Amino acid sequence: MKSAKILKMSLKKTLSVCACLSGLVISAFAVDFWSDLPNEELAKQITDQMTDTELLSQTFMFGWAGTEPPELLYQWVNRGLGSVKVFGWNTDDIHLVAKSITSLQKSSVQGRFKIPLFVATDQEGGWIRHVKGDTSITPGNMAIGAAGYPVDSWYSAYYICQEIKALGINMNFAPTIDLFTDHDSTIIGTRAFSDDPVTTGILGAAFAAGSSAAGVIPTVKHFPGHGDTSLDSHGKLPVINIDFETFKNRELLPYVYLIRENVPAVMSGHLSFPQIETSGAPASLSKYFLTDLLRNQLGYKGLIITDDMMMVGATVYAGSLSEAFKMALEAGNDIILSSTTARLNESLWTKNLELMTTDSVFRERVKDAARRVIKAKLDYFKSDNAAPLYPDSNNVDSFIPNKEGEKFFLEQACRSVTVQKQGQMPLTKDNAGRVLLLGSLNSFFQAGKQRYPDAGELHFNYETGPNETLWVIEQKLPSLTNYDTIIICVSSENHLKIAEFYKNKGKRVVILSTMSPTIVENVDWADTILLGYSWRCDYSLKAMLAALNGEFVPSGVKPYKD
Repeated sequence: MKSAKILKMSLKKTLSVCACLSGLVISAFAVDFWSDLPNEELAKQITDQMTDTELLSQTFMFGWAGTEPPELLYQWVNRGLGSVKVFGWNTDDIHLVAKSITSLQKSSVQGRFKIPLFVATDQEGGWIRHVKGDTSITPGNMAIGAAGYPVDSWYSAYYICQEIKALGINMNFAPTIDLFTDHDSTIIGTRAFSDDPVTTGILGAAFAAGSSAAGVIPTVKHFPGHGDTSLDSHGKLPVINIDFETFKNRELLPYVYLIRENVPAVMSGHLSFPQIETSGAPASLSKYFLTDLLRNQLGYKGLIITDDMMMVGATVYAGSLSEAFKMALEAGNDIILSSTTARLNESLWTKNLELMTTDSVFRERVKDAARRVIKAKLDYFKSDNAAPLYPDSNNVDSFIPNKEGEKFFLEQACRSVTVQKQGQMPLTKDNAGRVLLLGSLNSFFQAGKQRYPDAGELHFNYETGPNETLWVIEQKLPSLTNYDTIIICVSSENHLKIAEFYKNKGKRVVILSTMSPTIVENVDWADTILLGYSWRCDYSLKAMLAALNGEFVPSGVKPYKD
């Protein structure tokens, strides 16, 4: 009888324990992205339950060709893709951008853990503007540096990001904090705030703060610094031969400012510093740069995202895409970016997925990266300021262009205008004589005619090739000499060649520099040279013409040493 009682009690306890264990298992399987748990704990629980496929997928970010996402991208989303990237070739129709993002997010949250996508783009301001349509074309970083006000940087980011947030874009690959060290660089140029690391750090931190305030995750780039090379890592691996002392006091300093401000994401660049990383590995594939230096020594806590792995600068060192993806993860990147959507059987996927089953260290690194990504998503999407998961494509025109931003960007452009050489200023319709306007953008001619109503006009393409340049000089300009004042927009060497037609011909020549000011810095024959620093920017053109006409006194200062 006693034995039966003991057996009964033991069975009861066993059933109770089983029930508890069963409850734990049910609870564990029931957990998803929206479960009510602390973010750190929830990220760990999700990654502990993920398959290798789900873990590795969460570390990938794919772009796509064309205006609408292909079926292949949806197949990746269904297997757990972590992020997508919106490129310039996807954005002819911003309403379609919003529809595409809504569709992708709906597919993503139908997954086992209901995890939404990071949706990124490059909307730096200035000439890097991947989301087109009616989004604002802004003065850009060098114009901000010329004005010198951190508040301008903050509001530039704020208004830029309010526009892309309306489309459901939640991550912006900006600010660029590369220094304007190599003045011949065509890849950085006016994307830089300055050549001074302290100024760059302050303005970059303000830009990141404005982005966060608007509800978009800023991503600082290109670590550890793309400014001291004229090469573009799209085509080859740039090699920057500087010693560690120079590197520490110059390239790294802006990152110190941003890390102190807890910037949430950093983009690693395909850049080789052989005196620092003697293997010659690009920073994007270097454990020294990303883990030892960025994380351990500088104390960075956020996400690390590669620049596009389709760039030659990434693959030339690794030897293959699959090896480059592997090295990028091992180095410490959490998100691997590819501008194209990989095929489901590509080796960059299959080889690395197989490696997770045979290399426990690699698997733990992938799992750590996935956990960081999910934790960052939890922090962002469960905040009260996240971009809409399902943006309303019918309502984007209410936000784009940003009405408050339009007023701000004109004011900011005025603050940035710099006098490189001053001749007759103010130059008004009363003292300019017969005026000829030469440029590309309709906004320039409209603003010019408001101030010089009887002015003549000559239009040429913004991207003026050598043949068109020669045609303009030989066929068009000889018949346009009956003018006293020539006002010309210069954004390239070819534009400067057109302006040089009037050199030493007794004309008053006014150059409005609309891109890198280094193009005109040795021009001593023009009467007046104003710097606006911006590419195709209506605000900067209007600001320079207003300054020329005496409507305000320009106070911008060239943000670099000649």
